[in-house]
Amino acid sequence: MSATTDTATFGAGCFWCVEAQFQLLEGVQLVKSGFSGGTVKNPSYKEVCTGSTGHAEVCQVLFDTTKITYPELLEAFWKSHDPTQLNRQGNDIGTQYRSVIYYHNEEQRKLAEEYKKKLNESGAYDQPVVTEISPFTVFYKAEDYHQNYFNENGEAPYCQFVIQPKVEKFKKVFNQRMKK
Repeated sequence: MSATTDTATFGAGCFWCVEAQFQLLEGVQLVKSGFSGGTVKNPSYKEVCTGSTGHAEVCQVLFDTTKITYPELLEAFWKSHDPTQLNRQGNDIGTQYRSVIYYHNEEQRKLAEEYKKKLNESGAYDQPVVTEISPFTVFYKAEDYHQNYFNENGEAPYCQFVIQPKVEKFKKVFNQRMKK
């Protein structure tokens, strides 16, 4: 990493959806799908899907700090999913789909906690925000077929019926922040 790049790690349900959304943002250099937060070393997707590894599906986002800030990524994170749903997003149910921010330093922790507090105090949602905010420990990259999933499998039913609507909504909300 250079002085102008940083890393963020977010879980917001299915990592295919999160990856497809964050790849669109100006300043995001790379998004990798994988797993964090569990106890099993080098888990497979199949193992994580059982819910027994403790891992969440996450995306690790490498970004250029001169083009997009961590607070802007937090805004994208909060608006890309429903942070009031515990251990699920839509029909994806289980601890592996939890809403989580794994912070890489004290500044990221502080900013994430402040944003969560403001959301809860503002009444932006009918229910409290349940997003976990935890220290980053390790990231295990998911199998290659999970990387760049939406772009390579856009015609698949899950992509058409689940990811595409989320991507379209994300594009409308973050129209001014999209890559050219």
